Parts: sequence; structure tokens; C-alpha cells
Amino acid sequence: MSRPTPEERALVDRISADSLTTRRDYLRIVATVSGGLAVGSTLVSAGVLHRHGDGAAAPLKVADRLPPGAAVTFDYPGEDDRAMAVRLTDGTLVGWSTVCTHLACGVLRREDHPEREGLYCPCHEGVFDVRTGEVTSGPPPRPLPKVLMVEDEQGAIWAIGTARSGESEEAGLCRGLRGRNPALAERAGCGGQP
Repeated sequence: MSRPTPEERALVDRISADSLTTRRDYLRIVATVSGGLAVGSTLVSAGVLHRHGDGAAAPLKVADRLPPGAAVTFDYPGEDDRAMAVRLTDGTLVGWSTVCTHLACGVLRREDHPEREGLYCPCHEGVFDVRTGEVTSGPPPRPLPKVLMVEDEQGAIWAIGTARSGESEEAGLCRGLRGRNPALAERAGCGGQP
């Protein structure tokens, strides 16, 4: 058997130096990731991170008209809050956040999806009922936050407030109104904090 050349020894030394992760490195990585998950979970549960609909926003005109079966996307109540208004085939007007309640992927309305009247999250195959915002399949843990929509006398479509997952429309409107104008909220019968 021949002796390795200096080039072959150098190659073996370089490969050895790039060895797999040691146990100590692995434990350091696991501890760092676990700590990050713990901090992130604490921030989410404490309400520190932004949720769709936090903060008060003025009404926003989103379309001049919206015929049955049509939809329009817009940002409401803030520029980072993606939303969609949908005129159902029966004429009902609904609005939803288009941020999936699972991992914040974008929710779409797809005509070719088997559940035509559903809103679809392509990241993990989540589906929401377009009429109610409720989860119909997939991993999302909560319904979509509602964007409160109205139509004026000329047929224009307006976003006027938000309601969080599980929050009533009235509670959402009062929360937004208290943020914009507490005196008007009081006169409208919203009372104090929810």
C-alpha cells in the first residue's frame, strides 16, 4: 500500500476540519431554537405582536361597485393588513383578513378550488368558509378576522372596522370607535372597555 501524497493528506485534514456538528454544537443549537420559540410564544400570548385589526382606522372606500361573484383585495385597517371583500352570488357582502390564522400565509380566493365558495391558504392547505370565515379544513386554529363592510347609496363598498376572530361585529366596531373617538363611542352606547 502506498503512502498518501501531501495533497491527499491536506485533503483529509481539510475534510476532518469540516466534520459534522459536535454534540456540544447540537445542544447549543437546540437551546437557542428552544429559547427563541419560548420568547416568541410569550410575545404572541402577551399580545405584544401585531394582530390584524389592532388599532383604529377610518372608513376606507375599497370599490365603486362589486357585482355578485366578484372580489376585491385591499389593505385595511393598516397598510400591512391584507384584506378581501367578496360579493357572494346571492348578493351578500362579506370581508375578511387574508392573513391565515395558522402561520400568517396569504389567503386566496380561487375559482378553480374544489370549494369554490371557500378561501384557500396554499401554504398548508387550509380552507375557510367565505360566508362565515370559519375553518372548513386544514390546520388553521381560528376563523379569519372579519373586516366589516357596508355599501352606500351609490353602490360603493366601504371597510368600516374590524372584528377579531370570535369577536362580534358590534364589539369590533365599538373597539375601533373607542380608539378613534371615545366620546362618540360613549354616545353610540359602546360603554367602557370590553
